[in-house]
Amino acid sequence: MRASAWHLLAATLVVAGVLSTHVSTQAPSSVHDSARFAPLADITRQNVTTLVPAWTFHSGDFAGGQGPEPKGAVPGLQSRPVYSRGTLYVTTPSSIVIALDAETGKERWRHDPQQGATKRCHQPHRGVALWPVDHEQASSRTVLSGTCDGRLIALDADTGRPRKGFGANGAIDLRPGADVQPGDDFAVTSAPAIFKDLVITGALVPEGKPRGPAGDVRAFDVRTGREAWRFHTVPRPGEHGHETWPRDGWQRRTGANVWSSMTVDHERGLVFLPIGSPSYDFYGGDRKGRNLFGNSLVALDAATGTRRWHQQLVHHDVWDYDPPSQPILADIPRNGRTVPVVIQLTKMGLVFVFERATGLPVFGIEERRVPVSEVPGEETSPTQPIPIAPAPLARTTPVTRDQLTSVTPQSRAECEALFARVTAGGLYTPPGLSPTLLFPGTMGGATWSGGAVDPVSSYLVVNTNEIGAIAQMVPAPAGAPLPWVRGGALGAYGRFWDSQQLPCQAPPWGKLNAIDLSTGKIAWQVPLGNVPVLEAQGITGTGSLNLGGPMVTAGGLVFIGGAIDSRLRAFDIRTGQEVWRAQLPASGHGAPVSYRGPKTGKQYVVIAAGGGGKFSKAISDAFVAFALP
Repeated sequence: MRASAWHLLAATLVVAGVLSTHVSTQAPSSVHDSARFAPLADITRQNVTTLVPAWTFHSGDFAGGQGPEPKGAVPGLQSRPVYSRGTLYVTTPSSIVIALDAETGKERWRHDPQQGATKRCHQPHRGVALWPVDHEQASSRTVLSGTCDGRLIALDADTGRPRKGFGANGAIDLRPGADVQPGDDFAVTSAPAIFKDLVITGALVPEGKPRGPAGDVRAFDVRTGREAWRFHTVPRPGEHGHETWPRDGWQRRTGANVWSSMTVDHERGLVFLPIGSPSYDFYGGDRKGRNLFGNSLVALDAATGTRRWHQQLVHHDVWDYDPPSQPILADIPRNGRTVPVVIQLTKMGLVFVFERATGLPVFGIEERRVPVSEVPGEETSPTQPIPIAPAPLARTTPVTRDQLTSVTPQSRAECEALFARVTAGGLYTPPGLSPTLLFPGTMGGATWSGGAVDPVSSYLVVNTNEIGAIAQMVPAPAGAPLPWVRGGALGAYGRFWDSQQLPCQAPPWGKLNAIDLSTGKIAWQVPLGNVPVLEAQGITGTGSLNLGGPMVTAGGLVFIGGAIDSRLRAFDIRTGQEVWRAQLPASGHGAPVSYRGPKTGKQYVVIAAGGGGKFSKAISDAFVAFALP
């Protein structure tokens, strides 16, 4: 049954009262959590406009630890709640784990891994994992979560108390096993992956220097905390891929890490790793070669850590184009058969779709020639892999003067002045010795928040940004480990925007996209969000920069926060038409989740609405639930 038929039937039965609120209409039961599909159809296109807030929970833990009015930019609240047996598990920027009553939002317990610390760390924290995988039926459940100070903790899901048999009193210090030295960044900001009795984790490591902690991925026994296997993301001598590094370039190489989320295919016994770029992000003269397994999607045997296959998505990265989001598992119709695939979204706006078991590209990939670097000592790759389909979801061509914004005269004037200072380039234009305008920039394209798949229509829904980066390579200070660094008047992360952070090219600046995975063609694209400073002047429809991904439901809806205007929205999966919106305390930088309350029988939609991050000025500590009245 295709999308229109399925969703129309679900909506019709609910409206007619044939389906009670205790019965869900479901697409295939094998849908993986990475697809962010909720098989619930109580909320439909017909009744979504009646959604109301059901509860709001305030964690009391603000990003940066400064309260609702921080002095400067702070990490965003990016937690995606996890539901199990009437309880919702959420996390905060200082790695606190909180269990909530899923129907009332009342706190059941909290565990603060920094309790008693004199100086607290704060990082974006994206959620927890539950063991066993079939936690709805298990007699005993464990919450596993990382911390901003580099530990992996195990908690009793019912009480929040540490599992004493796991590591040392319920925690593993991951830093010694990664060769972390004083002053090195090392944190676990994303939920670990679970395969049988193993918990698998990556880590956040430094991006601004070439040598430092290892980005290795490690698996641990979920009961004892003993290390079961380790995958070297920078191959050692004798390992596959070691030949892609110079003789003295791999030792203590940092970066090449999994800071985002991994995905497990339990049926095939595979774990998929979106491995980031090697450090230093913007200069690779000390790491000539393709630098495996940097910027790669790697499939491992989840039981042993043995490599099954890999696909490198960027060769010798000097753009900070690491794969930002969790790989998505889906089963798609293709040439009369069902193909199990894994999908990797990218900051470049390119969408890579691979056969899950073999790593073969579903729509084909071409190695295309790209510009090479002019920076002395740098040797960028002369070609880069480009999917034949789908088409890029973000701008990949240079901006011209007639494509600059005209939303306000002030913005136009500022952007014309900025444009006159840069050399415009497109995808894979290397940063030059003068200011170089690159599209897409480091904020995408797609972002860490990923996408969602409707298993009935085979639509992949992805939110994307349109914001260029301005890059310039300058001589490094005396005594620096490398001769060149990214800098200049606009700094290492200059962006192509005006003084109000309005992008300098014409809108839309943020989009919601749907791709038909059965054909690889774009089904629809619509602007996502408004910009508050422009909306106050009556200017809407521009789309906004966004973080925080979508969720799809069996009711034929796409729910997403993400935009900087602090709203949760619902879109019609068939057309991309916005059908509902609600105000939030701050922007929703995490993906929503939906579940059925065990007592009320209601379908709830919950999102973390904490704002913060690179785009949002509003800050909150809120988790907000919506339901039908």
